[in-house]
Amino acid sequence: MEKKVLIVGSGLGALSTALRLSSMGYSRIKIVEKYHSPGGRLNILKDQGFTFDMGPSFFSMSYEFDELFKACGMNNPLKFRKLDPLYSVNFAGSERLFRIFTDLDKLAAEFEGIEPNFKEKAQKYLENAGKIFHDTEYKVVKSNFNSTPSYLLSLAQVPWKHAPRMFYSMWTDLENTFESEEAKVIFSLVAFFLGATPFDTPAVYKLLSYTELVHDGYWNVEGGMYKITEAMVKELEQRGVQFEYGVEISDYIAKNGKVTGFTDTRGNIHEADIMVVNADAASFRGEIFKRPKFSEEKLDKMDWTLAPFTIYLGVKGKIEGLNHHNYFLGSNFRDYADKIFKLSVNPEKPYYYVTASSKSNPECAPEGCENLFILCPVPDMRYKPNWSDAEALADVIIKDLGDRVGYDISSNIITKIVMPPTEWKDKLNLYKGSGLGLAHGLNQIGAFRPKNQDEEFDNVFYVGASTTPGTGLPMVVISSRLAVERIAEFDKKQEPVLA
Repeated sequence: MEKKVLIVGSGLGALSTALRLSSMGYSRIKIVEKYHSPGGRLNILKDQGFTFDMGPSFFSMSYEFDELFKACGMNNPLKFRKLDPLYSVNFAGSERLFRIFTDLDKLAAEFEGIEPNFKEKAQKYLENAGKIFHDTEYKVVKSNFNSTPSYLLSLAQVPWKHAPRMFYSMWTDLENTFESEEAKVIFSLVAFFLGATPFDTPAVYKLLSYTELVHDGYWNVEGGMYKITEAMVKELEQRGVQFEYGVEISDYIAKNGKVTGFTDTRGNIHEADIMVVNADAASFRGEIFKRPKFSEEKLDKMDWTLAPFTIYLGVKGKIEGLNHHNYFLGSNFRDYADKIFKLSVNPEKPYYYVTASSKSNPECAPEGCENLFILCPVPDMRYKPNWSDAEALADVIIKDLGDRVGYDISSNIITKIVMPPTEWKDKLNLYKGSGLGLAHGLNQIGAFRPKNQDEEFDNVFYVGASTTPGTGLPMVVISSRLAVERIAEFDKKQEPVLA
């Protein structure tokens, strides 16, 4: 008797899991989603002829998508575009613009005059980062762990030369490598992709510098990032997967140690034999299963990633001072990073990231216009619960951006959408507005991260950023593979529950 699968949430983890399961013969799959469209953070906004990627704007490890589609018996339906330069970095008070190339000779030219022997230093740093990446990729990142001892045993198989970098920060490692503040700051920006700062990110995560500058680089999708979601949903619908939107799970029904159904806020019951949760793996356990270990008090004591404050601008005119991806930083990096996650007020001189996707995808904006996605990392709602001043912060950022690129953006805005952490929480159920889920400190990685199979209900599985192995688009794709491995193991032992 064929088993029913219910997937809660429709983010990349859910879509990847559904694809894998449908390829394994599961044909009774339903995905329920609170938001009005699929994709989770990998979503889309449209207004006045402008199209904006709501969340992620680029990704690394593109081959993980190739693996996913190949494993599901299909050709990759997406057209990837490699970024070159990867991004540019603008420091306040300086007219020097740093373009970040994967070609080390080109990159070294960007640091000429401020970082002696840059190429040699960068090569050494990246070689070490590459060794960490390849020594941990299969032993740690792409593995399921059945217990803490099994995880520690896997760690023991990683060369011990990497161990010290688990206990000091990425910034300390960079201080031991480079002399100039600019080089240290630019190489540390990868920490923000984990939703943290380089001062509280273990040095082992320098492996991200290897993935961006050597291993695979950064990629965009022709037509915008939402093409990923659209392509996967189209394939799933052709395979008979059902989607239902406007569904928010509020409770569960359990029998004989298994969850037999989830109840939504409208009183509907969604039954299945296998449950896959693409909501946050920690907060779901607390909010729905009411686990004391994941109570709000205990969740608040965990380390969470930055909250996103995002602005979507449709601007009349072409802005020459912008590349596809851009960072706009101040001159007080350490002080700013130390404070930003725990402020209860808006930052005075915000640091932010800007994507001008119309530079690569002109169809995303009307002719002669630019579409700008601005992301400013801000404290989550544990520290700043009230965002009634969101428009004021947006205006500060827009004016600063206009001043720094030499274009009057404020006077040429056609459309403006502002999403503070409160909206991210309400729209996508992100815990306290945290953008990328749980952070990646040593006590929240590997077996110490919320498990991808529930500890009480063995037919409930988790996929996404807050479970194994962690945050980022390729990591979420990997998480779907690990979750499906768990489901396959479970299924071998079970008899169907529902008719």
